[in-house]
Amino acid sequence: MPDDAIAGAVTEYGRERTQSGIDGESARGSERLGFLAHELRNLMNTAILAFEVLKTGNVGVGGSTGTVLHRSLVASCALISRSLAEVRLTQGIQNPEHFLLAGFIDEIAAASRLDANARGVTLTVTPVEDGIAIAADRQVLAAVVANLLQNALKFTRPKTTVTVRAGANADRVLIEVRDECGGLPDGSVDDLFRPFEQRGADRSGVGLGLAFSRWGAEANGGRVYARNLPGRGCVFTVDLPRLPVPANAVVHS
Repeated sequence: MPDDAIAGAVTEYGRERTQSGIDGESARGSERLGFLAHELRNLMNTAILAFEVLKTGNVGVGGSTGTVLHRSLVASCALISRSLAEVRLTQGIQNPEHFLLAGFIDEIAAASRLDANARGVTLTVTPVEDGIAIAADRQVLAAVVANLLQNALKFTRPKTTVTVRAGANADRVLIEVRDECGGLPDGSVDDLFRPFEQRGADRSGVGLGLAFSRWGAEANGGRVYARNLPGRGCVFTVDLPRLPVPANAVVHS
């Protein structure tokens, strides 16, 4: 389904929900539908970008671009299967795993770099300290950070930089995505996380990315918040509990 068709269908569903005053459970069902459409669209857009790069013949399918394409297709299948069961949105996170922050950030950046190159934006990822671990649903958290990156790449000014920083203190892990959008004119960040909220001239999305990021962070025991940098840009932060790593623990990269 084309982007504009998804956007129109989901947005209209949201309007009908508001106008008809249906109960909270039905409203959550509407948002679940929107989240599914939004995530599938993101994964398909990444797969298309990777395919277009491979089609030029300048890179091989066995390299990093082929890996991004494969990962996007596999993630799409997994998302469909799990969404059909509605496990994550009706009963909460069911498949937490332990993994290292550095490898996780590298994986997200590889896919987002294709989008950055297509938009003429520089994506900078600062080195992540070794040994920082998280306990979370990896796919949901990947969607959270990917949505923040997509939002930053979409709204940052042309030929600027989007920066990803990730680190930790004694008990928290912080993942920051900073853009150079010029800041919010009214200085308000609260409305950005409302479902179907869109700002700026680019209305190609559905308006669910930041709402999904907030839900995904909270479902994993964390939160997401934003800071406005007047005249410069915005910083979105995912704040998660840090996982102590016992000496004998098995932690995925």
